[in-house]
Amino acid sequence: MKQHQVTIKDIAKELELSVSTVSRALKNHPDIGSETKRLVQEKARQLKYEPNLMALGLRKNKSNTIGVIIPEIVHHFFSSVISGIEDIAYDRGYNVMVCQSNETFEREVMNAQALLSNRVDGVLVSISKTTFNFDHFRNFIDQGIPIVFFDRICPDIITDRVIIDDEVGAFLAVEHLIRIGCKKIVHFAAPQNLLIAQGRLAGYQRALRQYNIPYDPHFVLHCDSRELALEKTIPFFNIHPEVDGLFAVNDSTAIAVMQILNKLGKQVPKDVAVVGFGDGPNALIAVPSLTTIEQKGYEIGTEAVSFLFDKIEKENNSENFQTKVIFPTLVKRDSTKRN
Repeated sequence: MKQHQVTIKDIAKELELSVSTVSRALKNHPDIGSETKRLVQEKARQLKYEPNLMALGLRKNKSNTIGVIIPEIVHHFFSSVISGIEDIAYDRGYNVMVCQSNETFEREVMNAQALLSNRVDGVLVSISKTTFNFDHFRNFIDQGIPIVFFDRICPDIITDRVIIDDEVGAFLAVEHLIRIGCKKIVHFAAPQNLLIAQGRLAGYQRALRQYNIPYDPHFVLHCDSRELALEKTIPFFNIHPEVDGLFAVNDSTAIAVMQILNKLGKQVPKDVAVVGFGDGPNALIAVPSLTTIEQKGYEIGTEAVSFLFDKIEKENNSENFQTKVIFPTLVKRDSTKRN
């Protein structure tokens, strides 16, 4: 049987006080005497009273809850972002509802509807790979709920954004490969509907151009997951055995490629040097350890949620939107360490 939730009325009945007196005592109102406050608060503890936050939120037209939609929780980058968001949010007295789209548009739409139904005060979003329609995000704006995009941003909705400079990160990765002697560099890329994929491809192209290495479109392959790496790496290297450098759009792809190259009898980095993007824990334990671009997920999370609170708490619903660009850094490890 469901246990009865203690209310202010129960405390008032126990102490033979009015409901309004108990309510003000619990809020430490100056009109209530110290002894009455002590009695009320002690009784509340005895009865294990918990305030109904949902009811309070409805009265104030606030839920003190923010929503987060991410492609996948297991990805180190996104878990780091969530840590940054939660550290700031909980300090501000807000709860965080985290939803994952599993890289599907349909799930993302369901996530958005669930957050709307739960009356969140604001939303932080990184879009899925398969999202081309953004009406479900416009619903938040239409209802006066602020939204901030991070990492994978929506190109069609102008709002606050927090991104890493993907082009600079990719340039640093490919420039490093060139400087250690690589001349035939392949880019395992993400779908080009994502702005992050466009930025990383642009950085790859800029590095080749700056160092007078011809760009070959056949050296850009849609391969942005471990599963795709297992499927595409061997056929690609069978056709292009001359490749001596590889820049992958993320660490999981880079690590999978290194494992496959080892089975092919190619040594990393002697035969093929490899750079990833992300700098999650797996980059350190990979064999060899992975040279990669530090993506700074925690910082992205804190910056994104700070933007959101500027809109929520200051009721700053103006169209004076900002884009915060965080600059990545190259972390050199054994996958590019050539003697």
